[in-house]
Amino acid sequence: MSLWSAKDAATATQGRSTADWQATGVSIDTRTLKNGDLFVALNAARDGHEFVAQALAKGAAAALVSRIPEGLPAEAPLLIVEDVQKGLEDLGRAARARSEARVVAVTGSVGKTSTKEMLRDVLGHQGRTHAAEASYNNHWGVPLTLARMPVDTEFAVIEIGMNHPGEIAPLASMARPHVAVITTVAAAHLEAFENIDGIAKEKASIFEGLEPGGVAVINADIATTPILRAKAAQHAARILSFGTARGAHHRLLNVELHDHVTVGHARAWRSPLVYKVGVPGRHFAMNALAVLAVAQVLGCDRAVAMADLASWAPPAGRGTREELVLDLASDGMSIDLIDDAFNANPTSMAAALEVLAAAHPRDGVGRVSRGRRIAILGDMLELGPDEAAMHAGLADLPYMARINEIHCVGPRMRALWDILPEARRGRWVASAEELAAQAHRLIDAGDVVLVKGSKGSRVSLVVEALRRVGRVTEEGQV
Repeated sequence: MSLWSAKDAATATQGRSTADWQATGVSIDTRTLKNGDLFVALNAARDGHEFVAQALAKGAAAALVSRIPEGLPAEAPLLIVEDVQKGLEDLGRAARARSEARVVAVTGSVGKTSTKEMLRDVLGHQGRTHAAEASYNNHWGVPLTLARMPVDTEFAVIEIGMNHPGEIAPLASMARPHVAVITTVAAAHLEAFENIDGIAKEKASIFEGLEPGGVAVINADIATTPILRAKAAQHAARILSFGTARGAHHRLLNVELHDHVTVGHARAWRSPLVYKVGVPGRHFAMNALAVLAVAQVLGCDRAVAMADLASWAPPAGRGTREELVLDLASDGMSIDLIDDAFNANPTSMAAALEVLAAAHPRDGVGRVSRGRRIAILGDMLELGPDEAAMHAGLADLPYMARINEIHCVGPRMRALWDILPEARRGRWVASAEELAAQAHRLIDAGDVVLVKGSKGSRVSLVVEALRRVGRVTEEGQV
């Protein structure tokens, strides 16, 4: 089914098509481009015009460009516009304008991608659903997500992020959501803001994009809730809250953390709810409650929604738990890996450490005979002048005492390592590459291992190294 015709795309962008073409998708990367995609030649790390010939050779239907690249044949299918970024934004706006989908926009310092993925699964079983890939939530990610939206979409989920003030409102106005969700406000990207209140005001600007009659869904538990509520009152027809606070419309009463599932006990409009999420984590139970609030607003079947949450698992790098087999010849010779290496701030770090503290290692299977809870923690970035105190403050978390060994990666995480009790202090290294080289020496069968850090800390290298330990053993090479 065609997504964009040459005529429709030219009208949307006020551009000029050099040929008659039909595109079935939109791509900004030749590495993932599919046959029939419209290739958008964005100027990013490299000028996308350098890859137009390659895109067309791989089967692109046409290319969105601001100039004709050298060496292209005269008959090459192009959509020529003044500015490629603006052209992509125009496509996104046109796709949103022609759609009758119910649109949900999600932002938050922590949990926006996981919440978006929950919504994708939950809404996907109740109607044709379109959602952003990965963390496509910035100035090109939002219009790209919109431009890819099929005409017959019934539910759309748009993730909106920011690094600096003034980013969210324009993206929200482009998405024009019927429901806007703020998962939480925390110390993330604090370098760009004076304080947490500034972050809250920026997050709350998502409500500026709400359609008439739109609904705001906000976290009731945070210090900045009044800021969110005040902004929502200016733009939303209705405000729903979720959290543990008294008066929350969807109120979380209790959370049970198990090794592979979380059970939430809640009340929604005075009706009791018991629901499961297919991954351990108090924060996942909270995000799931926000999802149930959205489902209610959209008129979805709540029982079906709760059933879908029970089988949901987070995307890679965001708290996924997997078993890595160290020796196929011996029963129980494996570790449990919690891969949470995509992002980190004090709030998400605390949530991940709580999950690790609640995990159950296995005794009697490894060299040390006693399973351990091991944390491998990388730097939390963009925290501003108080970053050292925020890293050291992790030591005060009540459940840190249940973690047997803590390895620290990066200059900022040294502040935590320096004050850890000797019995639980693992290794400190300046870079993830150093610890990745030692990964096989850090673990033993029966361990539960958490790897957590900001993407820029590159602790995902440690995750990859741990997975290689399992693969090498499975292939019988050691």
